[in-house]
Amino acid sequence: MPGTGSRSRVGTRTARPDDLPAVLALVRQHRSEAHAEGVLTGQTPGAATAAGFRRLLADPGHRVVLAVLPGPNAARGDGAGELVIGLAVLGLDPLSVVLGVPQVTVDNLVVHRDHRRCGAGAALLRAAVQHAVDSGADHVVAAVGGHEAERQRFFVRMGFAPLTTRRIVPRETLARSLAAWQRGGVTIPVPRRPPVRRRPMGRVVPLLDAAEG
Repeated sequence: MPGTGSRSRVGTRTARPDDLPAVLALVRQHRSEAHAEGVLTGQTPGAATAAGFRRLLADPGHRVVLAVLPGPNAARGDGAGELVIGLAVLGLDPLSVVLGVPQVTVDNLVVHRDHRRCGAGAALLRAAVQHAVDSGADHVVAAVGGHEAERQRFFVRMGFAPLTTRRIVPRETLARSLAAWQRGGVTIPVPRRPPVRRRPMGRVVPLLDAAEG
């Protein structure tokens, strides 16, 4: 089985600008497995992508964490040959900060398909726990698609409970819907309430019958 015996060797570190190719490879795998539209191609990252990645790394509101297997010269502190096998983007939920109850968010947690069940996911979540400690957060919130069964099972095993449903819409579609609604062509559906179940009532005896009895 891929990754067998390497559980204790998995470590984590903050991503660097030169990690972009490895990060994009993991993101492509994640989007492909999630059947997301517009899967990133395997082309070499362009200048715009590299600049965007550097902005993400410099953003104080986020931390890109990588799960890595050490290279052959790890004992000397040399990262040569190090293998990136997992990714998670950590952040802080803005509204939770405003409310004074900060929550750490875990987005795009993905482990390379050839290195699953070796502790990489758990290592990334340990990094999330430490980020929560550093941020004074009592909760960790993970984003996962409802149809991603394997990832759902992993988070359930780690103690995560359902919280909310996130929906996505193309910008153009939303703009058209809003324009139609503004013209009165779209009716906002009213949430349907579940039917109220009434208890079965016994036979009601008319007062006249009761008096005659």
